[in-house]
Amino acid sequence: MGTAFNATTDGALRSWVDVPDGSDFPIQNMPLGIIARACESPRVGVAIGDSVLDLAVVAEAGLLDDALPGARAILTCGTLNAFLARGRAAWSAVRARLSMLLAAGNEELRGVPGLTERALYPRTQARMHLPFEVGDYVDFYSSIEHATNLGRLFRPGAEPLMPNYRHIPIGYHGRSSTIVVSGTPIVRPNGQRRPDPQQPPLFGPSGALDIELEVGFVTGPGNALGMPILSSSAREHIYGMVLVNDWSARDIQAWEYQPLGPFLGKSFATSISPWVVSLDALEPFRVEGPRQEPEPLPYLRTSGAWNYAISLRVELQSAQMARSGHAPLTLSQPSFQGMYWNMAQQLAHATANGAVVRPGDLFASGTVSEAKPNFGSLIELTWRGTHPIVLPDGTQRVFLEDGDTVRLLGHAGGDGVPRIGFGEVSGRIVEARV
Repeated sequence: MGTAFNATTDGALRSWVDVPDGSDFPIQNMPLGIIARACESPRVGVAIGDSVLDLAVVAEAGLLDDALPGARAILTCGTLNAFLARGRAAWSAVRARLSMLLAAGNEELRGVPGLTERALYPRTQARMHLPFEVGDYVDFYSSIEHATNLGRLFRPGAEPLMPNYRHIPIGYHGRSSTIVVSGTPIVRPNGQRRPDPQQPPLFGPSGALDIELEVGFVTGPGNALGMPILSSSAREHIYGMVLVNDWSARDIQAWEYQPLGPFLGKSFATSISPWVVSLDALEPFRVEGPRQEPEPLPYLRTSGAWNYAISLRVELQSAQMARSGHAPLTLSQPSFQGMYWNMAQQLAHATANGAVVRPGDLFASGTVSEAKPNFGSLIELTWRGTHPIVLPDGTQRVFLEDGDTVRLLGHAGGDGVPRIGFGEVSGRIVEARV
């Protein structure tokens, strides 16, 4: 099989599948997702250029048996969880094998009569499903810039960071049952709000619906109850990353969050991108994170680069903009590389008390923000409504209105380096159900 074959670092590698210039999905990427065409059951697929390769069909032809024993069952089960459970050795072996099958000059897949026609088809024909079944969901607060901005907004004149921020990765457990795949409409949530502090609270649709631009990671084999995952072992437990929009109802959240934290203001919907980009594909883009002062406690210390140079973008298009032919407006373009707390530290902290992580658990970064104007939420971009965003048609936004579509995009590389893209995560706001 040639497991020494390395598609991760070979920027010159090309595929026999057509890959347009600037594509998010060259052969150096090969993200996994759950795909289906009409009348087909969901199964594991890989994105390559403008196409998808149905790995269930490839496995049924016996071309993945050496890389992944039991491949037929694992790749036809409709989620990535069984594959995630196999661990890093299997992940790397499958990646290497797919790189060989798709590399220019390789005839193994194309040499089987009718196989290419059954297994490879345009991405536009693929119906994308949630890529993995999420057992648990944790949302962190990784960006020190975002934490500082919210501190200044909500506690003007006081120290913006809470005393624990530089010592501990702050996070909370979200609701996994409302994690949805990109393209799922987002229903405006109802909840209690108290717009006038001198009056009783009201119940009804949120009037302050916001976005949170985030990057999440998904876990693999996990740990036993009572056995923490060390930061030095984190790479064995993290398969890859997705884009995340953790929608937020700021008015509901403001009334409910003390003393126990987010609840209905956050649990109504979280959108993720359909393609999971492996850490192997992102290996060339690892960078050192910011200096942490004071030095973290020993269990949170990491060696080597654990941040990633991923360029992100937030786009907004109102229903009126779409009708009048206006393209989406770019609101922000931050980078993920400056996160104060990294993934290894987050996983080590989440399991430090012996909590269990399972295949398919999702851990999100929290809002990614840099210096103005590259903020990852509307509450920052409008500075809590004091600086409304002017859209191309002349209308304004402080928070989202019904009919608005938000699209988040992300990629590493480009400019002569193979572009490792995430595709997009999008959602359109629809009116509340009352």
